Amino acid sequence: MTASYKRLIPCILIAGGKAVTWFDDKTLIAEDVIGLAKYYSDHGADELIVFDLSDSDEEHEEAIDLMKRINRIIRIPMIAGGNVKRQEDVKKILYAGAKRAIINFSRQDSPKLMEDAAKRFGKEKIAVSLQDFDALFKHQHLIEECCGEIVFMHRLDLDSVMNVTDIPCVIVTDTQEEKELFKILKSPGVKGLSGRYISRPDMDFHAFKEKCSEQNIKMTSFESIMEFSQFKTNEQELIPVIVQHYKTQEVLMLAYMNEEAFNQTIKTGRMTYYSRSRQSLWVKGETSGHFQYVKSLTIDCDLDTLLAKVDQVGAACHTGNPTCFFQPLAGTDYDENNPLKIFESVYNTILDRKENPKEGSYTNYLFDKGIDKILKKVGEEATEVVIAAKNPNPEEVKYELSDFLYHAMVLMVEKGISWEDIIRELADR
Repeated sequence: MTASYKRLIPCILIAGGKAVTWFDDKTLIAEDVIGLAKYYSDHGADELIVFDLSDSDEEHEEAIDLMKRINRIIRIPMIAGGNVKRQEDVKKILYAGAKRAIINFSRQDSPKLMEDAAKRFGKEKIAVSLQDFDALFKHQHLIEECCGEIVFMHRLDLDSVMNVTDIPCVIVTDTQEEKELFKILKSPGVKGLSGRYISRPDMDFHAFKEKCSEQNIKMTSFESIMEFSQFKTNEQELIPVIVQHYKTQEVLMLAYMNEEAFNQTIKTGRMTYYSRSRQSLWVKGETSGHFQYVKSLTIDCDLDTLLAKVDQVGAACHTGNPTCFFQPLAGTDYDENNPLKIFESVYNTILDRKENPKEGSYTNYLFDKGIDKILKKVGEEATEVVIAAKNPNPEEVKYELSDFLYHAMVLMVEKGISWEDIIRELADR
């Protein structure tokens, strides 16, 4: 396999709940691990590696919790490892939102652990970290059968590595020399570069990608198959852009791009527009933090309108509404057959009862009684579902499941968990 486009993948080394400089250098790089991860995500990193360097089970659990919190705020894939000794550690890392769990092959029991993990979670969920050729030569067949990525630690003879395996490789190196970094990235089987240079807390990923491009290294980025000059623009040489949420398909806003805004969007992966009122470029979210990360750009059949599907952070509208299209004029867009809308509607009603209690409300009765009562009802309703499922009439199951889901949503509101949290957790799994 040839990795044609390369990725810049900073690594965060967690020790004692803080980010440190290197494996053998525990000098503090950042106390705010979450903030560091967000910086990488917002400034052009393509993926993120998280290594847990903990010495105790307590610190290990703290590191897993940090991984969960990191995953909630970054917009790039995460792979994670460190202190992985058993299947349960692999599961915790994957459930924390990691795309892959890294197994350290220097441990004696690693081959068996990797094989079992691949059978349980799938080889695409497993990566191995190697520090020398011996393990690769000795277990080449097993590694190729049971893992989807190799993380090579430190400097190696890359040409020899690529002659042995076709598995995409990420190189984690302590070198600070750009010349050597370019050499690594030019190696055909290298998927990405990580290490001390890439993981600086002030790393300018876009600037380094430009240097790589000057070295004829293709970096991961959006690449338009059409030039802006091919679009049909208006008198001001602008093209309208309809912006849609890539998950919900909800239309968020309408804006305009000129050629510079279009090129900047392609370059950075963040939606950049041209303000007709200010007559200047503006990056959506630059002041509010409500960035829009590009998922795809499509041109219509007349080549005069763009459709952008984006990952929206926060609200799209300056009023604080999720979408700019919130003022009804005629009809209704409520679809009683849309499951997500129904769940959200019921959830919002429950949330409103908690914030604005209503006399005689059963929902408020549950909130007033507290968590123990809510948990008791969730347990009772789960039992009712089991009993109904043993009976031949499916109508009973539908009725009892509806009761269970309602009480589960009461629990969600009580614990401050939204449907977005649940959907993202399921998607991560």
